[in-house]
This record gives sequence, C-alpha cells and structure tokens, in this order.
Amino acid sequence: MVSGTVAASKTVIKERKRSYWNDVAKRFSRHKLAMVGLAVLVLEVVCVLALPVLLGLDPYSMDPASGFGAPPSAAHILGTDEVGRDVFARIIYGGRTSLFVGLISALISLAIGVPLGLFAGYYKGVAGVLVMRLADVFMSVPSMILVLVLVSVIGPSIQSVTVVIGIMGWPQFARQLYGNVLAVREKDYVQAAVAVGEKDRRIMMKYILPNAFAPVIIAFTFSIASAILQESSLSFLGMGVQLPQASWGNIMYAAQSITVLSQRPWLWLPPGLALLITVLSINFFGDGLRDALDPKTKL
Repeated sequence: MVSGTVAASKTVIKERKRSYWNDVAKRFSRHKLAMVGLAVLVLEVVCVLALPVLLGLDPYSMDPASGFGAPPSAAHILGTDEVGRDVFARIIYGGRTSLFVGLISALISLAIGVPLGLFAGYYKGVAGVLVMRLADVFMSVPSMILVLVLVSVIGPSIQSVTVVIGIMGWPQFARQLYGNVLAVREKDYVQAAVAVGEKDRRIMMKYILPNAFAPVIIAFTFSIASAILQESSLSFLGMGVQLPQASWGNIMYAAQSITVLSQRPWLWLPPGLALLITVLSINFFGDGLRDALDPKTKL
C-alpha cells in the first residue's frame, strides 16, 4: 500500500514537471523577439561551423592579386584587409572565436559560482559570509582592469582570455544562487528531508538546486553576451586574441586609423554589425527565457 502511494506520488511529480516545461516551451515560443534571437543564433552557429568547409574559406592566406585593402568584389564579397586577407573569411572564423570564448568562459563562471553559491546558501553562517565577501572583493574591482592585468601577466591568447573572463564572472552566479537557496531551503519539503535524515549533499542536489536553478540559466545567457563583449574589447585593445588568429575584436582593432574608418568601411562595419547582432540576439533569447520561466509574466 505504501509503495503504491509512493509510486503514485512520483508519477504526479513527473507529470507536474512535464506540464511545467511544456508551459515554458509554449510561453517561450510566443515571445517573438526571443524566437528571432534564437533563429539568428542557430544560423550563426551553422554558418561559422559549415561555411569554412563548404566554401573552403581561409582567413590567413593573402591575395596580392586582388590588392591590399581592396573593396568588395566577386572574388572577395567583403573585400580584403590591409595585408590582402579575405575579410569575409576572417569574420566567419572570428565568429567561431567569439562564440567559443563567450560560451566556454560562461561555463567556467557557472562551474565555479554554482557550487560556491549553493554551499554558502545552504550552510549560511561562516561559509556564507566568506563566500559572499570573496564575491564582493571580485565585484568591487573594475573587471576590465583586472582582466587586462591578468591577461598581460599570463600572456594574451584565446585560452588565457577565456579562462580569465570565466574566473572573473563567477560572483554573479554565486550571488544569484545564494539568494535563491536561502529562500528554497526554508520550504516544507526541504525541512521534511532534513527531518528524516537525508544527507546534506542529497538535499542540495535533489531538492534545492533544481528549484533554485532557473534564474541561473537566465544569468548564463547574459553572461555569454557579456563575455563576447569583453573578449572583443580586449582584442580591440590588443590584449585579447592575437593576430593572425581572427576575432571580431581584433578585426576592428586593425581598422583604427581615420583613413580606414572613413574610406574602407568594409574592414570594420561587418564585424561591428556581427558583434551587435549576436549580443542583441543573446539578450533577446535571455529575455524570452526569463519571461517563459516566470509564470507571472504575461506574453
């Protein structure tokens, strides 16, 4: 009899979860800007992965025959840069770099911040104070300055930029989850689990984290956009991805002179637009996800 009741309860819980996520999917699909953002991001991912193979793009080869800083033509649809490299190919490969840095650095921030926030929120006391004060220290220093210092010490490269941005981004996840865990740990089902002697690790992973994690998913999407902007800023300052590797930031870095800005817009306008469209799409996607996960929001 008891086993039957338990099985029935588990079935009800599963049905509720399935119904909740079905509602989330429906609400998200009704968010027009979020769907546009998702479509643009999927298209970008397909382009940066497939076009180099399908079109045989090479971001490093020079084409002196077409000229240096040549305008768009049939041979080079977005022209060439000042050393004769195809701008379109560099933008596609730069998209690979920027999306890679954004995603991986956000995952690093998530991997550091979530365990610390969960630990601090559940145990509170000294553990909570230490973790939150450490987060305050990280957030009190201008992130761009600290990232510049760390990158200059380690040496600028795709790997170093990704790791440094990831390490600097953990406080927002820790603080977000800390507040959510403080609220969830007082729920009746958590207190019941504590009363029956469930282990702390099981309570945190089974009862608290799944019910406190939704806002973190939203923060994750915005963290990707922020990391892409940081990488582009570092590369524009010459401290990010180094030539000849391509990123949207260092493509624009090579177009700083007044002559290039005024007379050769094909060198800086396409990567600038690509960066703008990507960040806006990620933000639209994050907004839609936030509204879909919040049942109080009307779409």
